[in-house]
Amino acid sequence: MGGAVAKENLPKALIPETQLEAKIVEAMQYRESEGTSLKSFNSIVLKFPKIDSSLQKCKATFQQFDEDANGVIDREELKHCFRELGIKFTEEEATDLFEACDIAHDTGMKFSEFIVLLCLVYLLKQRSTDPHAKSRTGLPDLEATFETLVEAFVFLDKNRDGHVSRKEMVEAINEPTPGGHSSGCIAMKRFEEMDWDKNGMVNFKEFLFAFTRWVGLDEEEEDEDEDDDEGEKN
Repeated sequence: MGGAVAKENLPKALIPETQLEAKIVEAMQYRESEGTSLKSFNSIVLKFPKIDSSLQKCKATFQQFDEDANGVIDREELKHCFRELGIKFTEEEATDLFEACDIAHDTGMKFSEFIVLLCLVYLLKQRSTDPHAKSRTGLPDLEATFETLVEAFVFLDKNRDGHVSRKEMVEAINEPTPGGHSSGCIAMKRFEEMDWDKNGMVNFKEFLFAFTRWVGLDEEEEDEDEDDDEGEKN
């Protein structure tokens, strides 16, 4: 399917560790066959404010399904969320998504992790067999933003193997920058921010988590956590 390659022919860094990761790579390769309208990394950066504004609109949805209002969505709340939004996955698939996006492995997913999960759902559901489905995620107003995030990854992944390498990142950021910094230095910094497992390759999930930090979603969560801690002290 798509551009899938036999596991035994892949470099170690490209072998998916889980079945979910394999599905994400395959789904991305399928999407990459359609290309992207983005022409430069700067065109992605210029979209940051608009993307942030759009994703903030999902805050109300997050709060709706955070039924105990503790700031995270747990496994049972996610099941309810999927039912209400019409997102159909098996219980095993939903569990895999939850575990993949609950980076801290604590009580549940924070808002930025929830955004990552919804974008993964959007990618995985691109070949939905339901001809009457109007939305892949149950949130049609957000899907243009999710598509922008997918397109950004497609732009970076020059060889369309479902991963972004250091070389591809350097190629993507090839414009001179103010202040005397070389584009190569900036590319490496951005790449290191994405490459969480330090294996030299970035998959779509890693890219999404880095992107939530780039647009400031993580910073807002940290500020909210600090405010909550101050409130408890007082």
